[in-house]
Amino acid sequence: MKYKMEQTWRWFGPDDPVTLQDIKQTGATGIVTALHHIPHGEVWTKDEINKRKAEIEKAGLTWSVVESITVHENIKTRTADYKNYIEKYKTSIRNVAACGIPVITYNFMPVNDWTRTSLNYKMRDGSLALYFNWIDLAVFDIYILKRKDADGSYSKSILQKAEERFKNYSGKQLEDLAGVVMFGIPGEKKISTADMLQKLELYKEIDATVLRDNLCYFQNEISAVAEECGVKLAIHPDDPPFPILGLPRIVSIQEDYEYFLNKVDNPSNGVCFCTGSLGASANNNLTGMVKRFGEKIHFVHLRNVSKDADGNFYEADHLGGDNDMASIVKEILILQQRIERSIPFRPDHGHQMLDDLNKTTNPGYSAIGRMRGLAEIRGLEMGLLESISST
Repeated sequence: MKYKMEQTWRWFGPDDPVTLQDIKQTGATGIVTALHHIPHGEVWTKDEINKRKAEIEKAGLTWSVVESITVHENIKTRTADYKNYIEKYKTSIRNVAACGIPVITYNFMPVNDWTRTSLNYKMRDGSLALYFNWIDLAVFDIYILKRKDADGSYSKSILQKAEERFKNYSGKQLEDLAGVVMFGIPGEKKISTADMLQKLELYKEIDATVLRDNLCYFQNEISAVAEECGVKLAIHPDDPPFPILGLPRIVSIQEDYEYFLNKVDNPSNGVCFCTGSLGASANNNLTGMVKRFGEKIHFVHLRNVSKDADGNFYEADHLGGDNDMASIVKEILILQQRIERSIPFRPDHGHQMLDDLNKTTNPGYSAIGRMRGLAEIRGLEMGLLESISST
């Protein structure tokens, strides 16, 4: 038997412009979604989970992965009533397990779930991609957010270019930039600069060492429950994988993974292997990381990026960019044959292209670009499976 990757698709719920019927036509069979209407930290009840699950199954699809049950900020900072929020998280895990969903993804990024500086970076073919630029981040951080001592986070070169760019940006451009940096997760409440400053204040005494300890404490608490329930946990890497806005990053490079996987040695404690987030760091050898972490990989995001010498990056074609997608997928397929099970993957992000250029879409999550990525990866997988079976 040849174990293929389980083909899944991220869906943001009933308000997602991409419908379940649309998804069914892509060839994906599994859905990756979350209950975005439930406030961060509150319990996911069985009734709410089963209601969403029934909607998915009515369309002929399967809810394969939860992405994500958001970790409350008090858990990350380990302050106030964090123990109560951990107990609520455990209850949500038990309820997800009782409803038959086998994988739960989460992240431990402080304040911002992900960060980009442009949602419509124009590619050579006219399609639009997501983009991260250090100069624009500095403009936001120093001149819009006005974070205290923000200029200490950037080189002299970036500071000079940011000052010049700020002077040339119109009020509308500055407003748009702020909206992009603070965009957050589709379907969830937007935050203001005042909200962000308030959240950043929570981390003024928290460095990478403290945050790492807080993560391991949390993982130790929830892994035992997940193992008992038969659920796999998959932590998503930092996006981007380097410190921003004065915040520490602790799930960015191979050494980070080795630390918490060794510290919390539980079969349920694993990773969401996101090639886009990890690939934005020049310090990561993605193929080597698949070999290193093996069966600890519980979920896979396949996406590509192109970086420049300054660390800026845009999201490239799935089979383009800096990441050797063929090598990565081949190693995942070898892993699956060894452990004798399929690992769910989704084509992560995609360019806004063709008819989707004229539609309102969630950034990175338009239908056609992701369908192109899914088709490319599916073809790559079929060819690689043949090469694996013939060796």
